[in-house]
Amino acid sequence: MDLFEKLLTNRGPLGSHSHYAHGYFTFPKLEGEIGPRMKFRGKDVLTWSLNNYLGLANHPEVRKADADASADWGMAYPMGARIMSGNSNYHEQLESELSDFVQKPDTLLLNFGYQGVVSIIDALVDRHDVIVYDAESHACIIDGVRLHQGKRFVYGHNDMVSLEKQLERATRWAENTGGAILVITEGVFGMSGNLGNLKEVIAMKEKFNFRLFVDDAHGFGTMGKTGAGTGEHLGCQDGIDVYFSTFAKSMATIGAFVSSNEQVVEYLRYNMRSQIFAKSLPMPITIGALKRLQLLRSKPELKDKLWEVVNALQTGLREKGFNIGTTESPVTPVFLNGQIPDATQLTLDLRENYNIFCSIVVYPVVPKDVIMLRLIPTAAHTLEDVSETIAAFEKIAQKLDKGLYSSSSVTA
Repeated sequence: MDLFEKLLTNRGPLGSHSHYAHGYFTFPKLEGEIGPRMKFRGKDVLTWSLNNYLGLANHPEVRKADADASADWGMAYPMGARIMSGNSNYHEQLESELSDFVQKPDTLLLNFGYQGVVSIIDALVDRHDVIVYDAESHACIIDGVRLHQGKRFVYGHNDMVSLEKQLERATRWAENTGGAILVITEGVFGMSGNLGNLKEVIAMKEKFNFRLFVDDAHGFGTMGKTGAGTGEHLGCQDGIDVYFSTFAKSMATIGAFVSSNEQVVEYLRYNMRSQIFAKSLPMPITIGALKRLQLLRSKPELKDKLWEVVNALQTGLREKGFNIGTTESPVTPVFLNGQIPDATQLTLDLRENYNIFCSIVVYPVVPKDVIMLRLIPTAAHTLEDVSETIAAFEKIAQKLDKGLYSSSSVTA
């Protein structure tokens, strides 16, 4: 068979819907200033789908720092990979400040979050080692695990009985190969919003010999007294051996970092292929990240405002009888009963008639009879935004229960 013919006959679970979804349900274009109110296809919509937790994307100090750094340095500097010619005092300053903030001895700056996680896993383990990972891990973790040439075991999501069973299997395997064990989980799971059972996982170290890698993309900046993440929130940051987060959520920019002890970070610095063979982060992004981190640390009111909105939204949804699962973080899923055709019409109704824009998740991410609406509250939202959204959700839920989305097409 010709390779291209094979691709066209099996377009994948998302690509199979592209003929009607592209530009509306997938690859939509939100226009205007980043914030709760943006334009979608010329209409003003209340937006709950931006990973801009602290509202920094359009903060005036951030915009000025980005603009000034771009004018001073341009986007090309520094030129080359950091290991060759792309290092600077600003890159090292950002690493030092991140280390202080997340309470780890050393930090390595990364170009992107997704490729960073994949490459961290690839660098940490060899074919003799064993990976044990949570079943609901993000795609970047799954792809990193796929690269692993050794054994891997998956444990049930946040299921400590399952984890113990898999650690027993991993221990036997590692004893035979002379390898080590890496456990991988998340601080905040980005779909469900629930927290990784980090304290319970760390307690397993009393019985098993392993190292723990935590992806805290949604916890950094939102969780913990200072915003240092889920480990701080749960009081177990010291038990996390390798801590990762991206700048794409609370920092509202590009880039990521990994923190650990000096020896591990030094090892990663010289062995992470995605960093050794890629251009360094441009200076405006690096300096902009320094400004964002400064605001994150010096303005706790941003996180306080985020949680005011989160609590109002989640409490209000629960009081109206909505199922928002087990979230303990700003990530707010709303689970409804329905099929994919219902989801299509429901989303059209929300966007066209109620001017609410949020992400919609259907099978195979959730079971076939479930529709999940995923809301990302931010510090830029208001309590009025919350009230408007809950009122709209009540109306669409009533229509869904009456079967109206199955029987007719929505019109604006």
